Amino acid sequence: MPKKDSRVDAYIAKAPEFAKPILIHLRALAHQACPDVEETLKWRMPHFSRNGILFGMAAFKQHCAVHFWKGKLILENDSLRGGFGNLGKITSLSQLPAKTVLLRHIKKAVKLNESGVKKPAVKTAKKRLVVPAYFRAVLRGNKKAQTTFDNFSYSHKKEYVNWITEAKREETRGKRIKTALQWLAQGKPHNWKYMSC
Repeated sequence: MPKKDSRVDAYIAKAPEFAKPILIHLRALAHQACPDVEETLKWRMPHFSRNGILFGMAAFKQHCAVHFWKGKLILENDSLRGGFGNLGKITSLSQLPAKTVLLRHIKKAVKLNESGVKKPAVKTAKKRLVVPAYFRAVLRGNKKAQTTFDNFSYSHKKEYVNWITEAKREETRGKRIKTALQWLAQGKPHNWKYMSC
C-alpha cells in the first residue's frame, strides 16, 4: 500500500480544475516507479523522495510544473523552459511526456539517489565587489581593519560596503566609516550584534 501524505491530497484538492488530473497522474507515476517513495510538502509544493528528493510538482493559476531535482543528469534537455520546472509549462495531460518516458525519468532519479550521486553544483561567475576608493584609502591607514576586511567572506565585505555607500549624507558616511574601522580592527563583521555566540 503506497504511503500518501494527506497534505498532498489537500494540495491537489485546492488546485485549479485543469491541474488536478496532471497532479494525480504524476503522483500515481511516482508510486508506480518507486513503491517506497515518500511524499511530502517542501516549499509548499508536493515533492517525492527516496534517499533524497526525486522530483516536485506544482500547480499555478494557468499551468503546472514538474521539477526533477537532478534534472541535468536525468533529462536530455534540461533547459528550464519558462520558470520553475524542467518540462515546461503544462496545461493538460497531453503536454506531459509519455507515461513510459516519465517512469524512466523517475526510475533514473531513484537510481541516482540510491547510488549517492549528488546534484550538480551550479556554476556561478565569481562575484566581484566594488569597494569605493575612499573606503580603501581609509582601510590602508589601519592595518588591523585592512587585514580583517581582506580576510572576510564576500558577504561580510558587501555588508560593510553597502552600509557605507547607502548613506545619503557625507556626515553619515563619515560616521559609518569611523565605526566600521573600529569594528573591523576588533575583527567584527558588520552585523556582529545579531550573531549568536
